[in-house]
Amino acid sequence: MRSKALGLLSGGLDSTLAALILKRQGIDVTGIVYVTPFFGAERARIAARQIDIPLIVRDISEVHLDMLKNPRYGYGRNLNPCIDCHALMFRLAGEYVQRQEFDFLFSGEVLGQRPMSQNANALKAVAKHAGCGELILRPLSAKLLPITPVEERGLVDREQLLDIQGRSRKPQEQLARQWGLTEYPGAGGGCLLTEKSFTGRLRDLLTHHPDCTPRDVELLKIGRQYRLSADVKLTLGRNRQSNEMIQKLADDDHPLLKASGFSGPLGLLSGRPGAKELLAAAAIVAAYGKGQGQATVTVLCTQGANSRKLEVAPMDRQEIEKLIIT
Repeated sequence: MRSKALGLLSGGLDSTLAALILKRQGIDVTGIVYVTPFFGAERARIAARQIDIPLIVRDISEVHLDMLKNPRYGYGRNLNPCIDCHALMFRLAGEYVQRQEFDFLFSGEVLGQRPMSQNANALKAVAKHAGCGELILRPLSAKLLPITPVEERGLVDREQLLDIQGRSRKPQEQLARQWGLTEYPGAGGGCLLTEKSFTGRLRDLLTHHPDCTPRDVELLKIGRQYRLSADVKLTLGRNRQSNEMIQKLADDDHPLLKASGFSGPLGLLSGRPGAKELLAAAAIVAAYGKGQGQATVTVLCTQGANSRKLEVAPMDRQEIEKLIIT
């Protein structure tokens, strides 16, 4: 009977090659990709189509955010808890093996490719923290690592696994050419937690709103962000697209602001705004609309079925800059 493997498929070159290594052995290979506000499934879908394997797409936004707030192994250069993240992914994938849907797990991790999260100790930590280390195989570097229970059970042929290590991608690129892979993204990217421009906003959110939800994280990806008080933040649209995204994320618990009689951005408040924060938010909304040159602007504040009008003077742009979250 053919072995059945479930692999963490990001859609990058390494995870795609890891899947192909096993598929070329005659193993039934399925990919799994996780969706959170920080990364999605599109690259994995492209990779799965290219190498013709099934793909499981699973949204883990809630449990991933819980992990992110307090990772056991801490963060990388920005707010990327890579060891904890990989362990969580393996642990969740292990549930499919426990249900006897698959025989083992694999990933595209390469020994030494990332000094902090893919050294030998980090790989061991991932396996231990995941709670299913005996199920994990890393085909690209397997010959450089201790033999695994997966190999000992005869589920794979160790001789057909590889001994790639280090940060160079030349061995992987050579394999891609040899095996006819034409579509794959460049190294890095794909995770917002590694991007400094985003993690400043996220750090502010986790500091001031420790009970934040995936919806709050989604708002960080939209428009401009302003810290009005320790408890209140304003998300302001930059253009039509971001206004539409804000409208979709608006709910009955958060005031939505828009200038009346003038075109301009939508503003959405998070937290528990009082009169002071409402007026400040309205003044910012007015300052970025077509009525910015007026002495006063009427801003409509809507929350659920309730709405009211706020008369404000557009805030000075220099004052606004002091509030922006970067």
